[in-house]
Amino acid sequence: QVQLVESGGGLVRPGGSLRLSCAASGSISSSYNMGWYRQAPGKQRELVATITSGGSTNYADSVKGRFTISRDDAKNTVYLQMNSLKPEETAVYYCRADRVAPILGLLDYWGKGTLVTVSS
Repeated sequence: QVQLVESGGGLVRPGGSLRLSCAASGSISSSYNMGWYRQAPGKQRELVATITSGGSTNYADSVKGRFTISRDDAKNTVYLQMNSLKPEETAVYYCRADRVAPILGLLDYWGKGTLVTVSS
């Protein structure tokens, strides 16, 4: 089992910045792909950014150039640096860890989320 705990959410003004952290514990290893997703009120959960076990990154078009995902495998932590935040990015941000394991197949874990509110 893997446990994921997000932190760093809060209230920020439009144009401001926040850094989210996701601390992983349990049977986590650097072989997991990690990602950030978000869900705004009344909307479906959507991908924000992912980073593979090898360090390759992928971003939603809407956040490219403003958000940066990174990982510190020594600390079992993944980060999401968010700059130039917009009110429409108010959402609960979730951390995800996944990998395909021999025999077991897809191992997929989610945190409980951290709320980011962008408002003046």
